[in-house]
Amino acid sequence: MRLPVIVGFGGINSAGRASFHRAYQRMVFDSLSGRQRQESLLSLASLMNLTRRESRGYVDYAGHALTLANIEQRFGKKILNSTLIRRVEPMLFDPNRVLWNKRIGALAPTNGSFCFVASRDELPEPLPDGWSVQPLDRENVQVEIPERADFNVASFRQIAAQAAGQLPSGFDPAALYNARFHPRGLQMTIVGASDAIHSVGIAWDRIAASVHPDEIGVYAGSSMSQLDDNGNGGMLKSRMMGTRVTAKQLPLGFNTMPADFVNAYVLGSVGTTGSTTGACATFLYNLRVAISDIQSGRNRVAVVGNSEAPLIPEIFDGYGNMGALASDTELCRLDGTEKPDHRRACRPFGENCGFTLAESAQFVVLFDDALAMELGANIHGAVTHCFSNADGYKKSISAPGPGNYITAAKAVAAARTLVGDDALRRRSYVEAHGSSTPQNRVTESRILDKLADTFGIENWPVAAAKSYVGHSLAPASADQLLSALGAFRYGLIPGIKTIERVADDVHQSHLRIENGDIEVGEQGLDVCFLNSKGFGGNNATATILAPHIAADMLAKRYGKAAMLAYQQRQEKTAENTATYDQACLDGPIPAIYRFGQNMIDETEIDIEPTSLKIPGFSNSVDLGFDNPYADMTD
Repeated sequence: MRLPVIVGFGGINSAGRASFHRAYQRMVFDSLSGRQRQESLLSLASLMNLTRRESRGYVDYAGHALTLANIEQRFGKKILNSTLIRRVEPMLFDPNRVLWNKRIGALAPTNGSFCFVASRDELPEPLPDGWSVQPLDRENVQVEIPERADFNVASFRQIAAQAAGQLPSGFDPAALYNARFHPRGLQMTIVGASDAIHSVGIAWDRIAASVHPDEIGVYAGSSMSQLDDNGNGGMLKSRMMGTRVTAKQLPLGFNTMPADFVNAYVLGSVGTTGSTTGACATFLYNLRVAISDIQSGRNRVAVVGNSEAPLIPEIFDGYGNMGALASDTELCRLDGTEKPDHRRACRPFGENCGFTLAESAQFVVLFDDALAMELGANIHGAVTHCFSNADGYKKSISAPGPGNYITAAKAVAAARTLVGDDALRRRSYVEAHGSSTPQNRVTESRILDKLADTFGIENWPVAAAKSYVGHSLAPASADQLLSALGAFRYGLIPGIKTIERVADDVHQSHLRIENGDIEVGEQGLDVCFLNSKGFGGNNATATILAPHIAADMLAKRYGKAAMLAYQQRQEKTAENTATYDQACLDGPIPAIYRFGQNMIDETEIDIEPTSLKIPGFSNSVDLGFDNPYADMTD
């Protein structure tokens, strides 16, 4: 069976750029060395348009020269305060002045009527019953309405939950490419997928030339579609707002559009495409399909990811009215204060009151092991198993159920067959769903604690990426994966720093839930489990192997000589990735957006009985199928 290995990863969330563990570094910032802290701040300063590189070195946007130490002194506090979970910023909307319509029913004076003057062009067609219109001049008319009239009056109100995992202040994905009328989720798709592709360190054209065109898969989407004004949100409210539906709002609003954008504008791929949607477990659902396709040999390359931009007032209203969000009032009640601590709004496994919405776009690039060896790819880990199970009959569609017991138990049992009992018990940890709701802290901890007891694990470390970056819905488990890759690399499991202590009703007889980073040392982790519990019974758990475990597996399969040759090829890849990381430290993320480029002339497609040749692709599509049902057919 082919081994799916992670050869690149990238994206953007409230912690910053994902590639090269830059977002992860923001999560464990206080545990970094001095130089690492300075580079982490530089990465964010560049992203937030605070610094840029010139021939004489780094400068601010006023042209003043900067050193790494200067950047930390001048911008450190601002950068830290303008990342991770915080109060919604005006760049998106003012949470204290959210526009809405107040409906007023007004009665006319006794024996009287309403009269007002309006432009002829503003009159509704046809006129409502009972309205009479008298011309005043060429442009205006007097309107008379008898007895009663209902009006929608523009007004403002506060939203109850004002904390969110917003992209770093000053970062605008639309500024990195020609993003005409693209919903924010698709803007983030372009940036996130570009970051992941660049991070591989191998030119995409070379990757595409190494496989058949139909051996590349893109598995990407969003859970709630594109709901801002440039997508479905604008389309659905256009009549109520008195505006016109545009030609782009509906097609750009589809929840599969992130995969379509990656295929059409980033990769130019003609391979497998699609998205499997599973609420908060959507990323793991897509990862499961990608793993299966690579293990079976159907695909050799997979780009897996999700993008979600749900930070709009209507979504806050929806989740808020369900009682699912951490409202300002409830945060104050928990803390006994009059002012909410938005930074600590998300408190997995602590005394909490709801989750915190976030935006994120995250992508990983997978190769099969043979292709990784052939091209000298960097290997950041391996994804061997991903399980999804439903909850059975339910009373409340949003309530948890037994499905997560199945997925988590399977993932742990599968890992034991790969790394053994000792590694499972001593060198594994869990990236929990950790949504920060009172119900989740009880149900998820019960599952994990029971599994630890069953498999003989004591003090099983449990992390929760949402405590830093919030709940991004579809990409939430991708946020968890990128945290896990950072933990593999740095030997630091991010603590849940937003809690003072673990809540009394959390099951933790066999768990280790810390509010500080847990240092396990270099190669101190062999395996991580990503757990997700989505609305509607969409449960999923994945088994992720550390890079040194993946390397050991490759050495056993290919032998010492082949590994030595691979390592020599990999040196060039490492140089390329370092060059890309430096480019991102020096300036904006170089977005890939190939609109209308290298389009395929369909008339030039050559079809033979056993192959199909597409212009621009080195290899053909194989049509030479074997009969898998030979024992059932003539």
